[in-house]
This record gives sequence, C-alpha cells and structure tokens, in this order.
Amino acid sequence: MTHPRETTAPHAGRCRIVVDTCADFNPEVAATLDVDILGFPYILDGVEYTDDMWGRISPEEFYEKLRSGVRASTSAISLGRYLEFFEECANEGTPTVYLCFTSALSSSYDAACQAAERVRLAHPGFELYIVDNALPCSCGELLALEAVRQRAAGLTARQIAAWANEAKTYVHGYFTLDNLHALAAGGRIPPAAAQLSSKLDIKPELSFDLSGSLSLTGVARGRKKALKALVKAFRENFAGDTDLPMTIVSADAEKDADWLENAIRKEPGCSDLTIIRGSVGPTIGSHVGPGMVAVIFWGRNRAEKISMTDRIARRVKSS
Repeated sequence: MTHPRETTAPHAGRCRIVVDTCADFNPEVAATLDVDILGFPYILDGVEYTDDMWGRISPEEFYEKLRSGVRASTSAISLGRYLEFFEECANEGTPTVYLCFTSALSSSYDAACQAAERVRLAHPGFELYIVDNALPCSCGELLALEAVRQRAAGLTARQIAAWANEAKTYVHGYFTLDNLHALAAGGRIPPAAAQLSSKLDIKPELSFDLSGSLSLTGVARGRKKALKALVKAFRENFAGDTDLPMTIVSADAEKDADWLENAIRKEPGCSDLTIIRGSVGPTIGSHVGPGMVAVIFWGRNRAEKISMTDRIARRVKSS
C-alpha cells in the first residue's frame, strides 16, 4: 500500500496543497493527488502514534482493540510541528494552501494560523493560506479532491483558498453510530445518555453545521432504520451532479457500507456514480468508535438553509 509523504520536493502545478489525516482519505486515492498530508497524533493504550492512514495498523485491528476495551484518545497537531512544516514550505517557495480540519472540533486550526503568521513574518512575500475547512471526517477528502482538480485547471493558491471557503458549504455529510459509548468516553455526551440509548436500541442520525460542529438531526430505533435515514438525507440534498464523486466511509462496518452503496446506486441517475469507499481513520475513530458509517457528497448550498436568527448572527460576526 502506498502512502503520501508529509514533506515533499517541489510540487507540480502552480501551488502546494496541504491537508491532514482528519480528512480520512482512502490511501490509494491520496497517493495519486500530489498533496501533503499532515498526521494527527493519537494515543492507543497509552502509546502515542501519528495517524499514517493505516500504514502501521489495519482498520480491523484498530477497531477490534476498541471493542476489547482498549482506550484511544487524540491530540491536536502542535504549533511546533506546524512551524517546522511551514518553514519547509517557505524555503521551497511554492505558494501553499492548507485545508485544515474544522476549528469547531480541534485547536489545530488556531495553532496553524499562529505558525503561519510567524513564518510569513520570517519570509516576507511567501504565500501561505490557512483555510478552516469546517468539515469533519472524509468531507475534507471531497473538498481536497476537487481543490486538486481546480489547481490542475489553473487556479492559483490565493484563488484555491477563496474557492475552498465558498465550496465547503456545498459538501454534505450524514452519519450514524452503532452506539454512543465512544462519545461519552470522550466527554462529549453524558454517560447516562449513552447507556440509555443502548438499552433502547436508539441510533443517532448526525450531520454538521456551517462551523463544522456535529449536530443531531434525528434518531432511529434500530440500525436498518438509521441506514435508511442516511439514504433519505442523500436523496433530499444531493445536487444531482454525477460528474462529482461521493464517499462512503465506515468504522469497520463494511457490510453496512455495502448496503448503503447498493441503496444509493438505486436512486435515479446514480447507478454509475463514482463512490469512493474508505475507512474512518484512527483520529476520528477514537471519538466515534467502531460501527460508524457515513455518506458524504456534493449537494445544495447548506448556507442557504440556515435560520433567520443564524443569518443575523453571521451578519453580526462579520461586521
């Protein structure tokens, strides 16, 4: 299996595109993209590793450890790592865009911005753009895939950063989890809520808002109803552009991912849709646990669906 490297020789094209492992790339796809991928740290059974997109451990092995009770946690990419990497980019001199994991779920974006400011001061004139992708999981993979295509079409680094800030609101992602125990262990929900949901066989239906924060869109009694809800969300929000790929990812739940792919291909016009399959990486997987499954695709502009009060809040923030 081939894996992209974290640092590179001068890149082809007019700019350097940087992403991170929270985008949960399919490794074979990532290896063809000519992008840099920064690995998030994660801790498994007390030992710290860097997410290398399943180079060290397979998805099956990782999630089996979680099922057996092994604890997993994560930390943000450090300011020092960003300084080191952006300094290498500046020394190379190629204009650079970093499509960073959502600031709503990690402090890495703030660290990246601090590092970028220091590097710009040390290297006047170097073009370095940090984009908060506001996208969890492999929603970031879809954004990066299209950013690479836009680079090939001639967009500059500045233009790609501006494009990404607008395009990200067209990426949709809908998820379900087998249970809520991993979220409870990470302090994101009360343990009692996780226990009650398991007793009642309640499966959450999740998405994310414009900031990249996770949001509960509904609940279902039983796994099959939760999977059908994902297909319904796709049906209601898909933009109909079958030239753009979508992704289906799972946390060691391949049978459910197979079911989802078959169901989506039965939707009108979707029989030949390009569907990229992948595994939820150890960084995101540490927080959702085994059994997560997601459908991710290009859809209608999510910014147009926000409430009146949210529109007021956005206007206040920008003033």
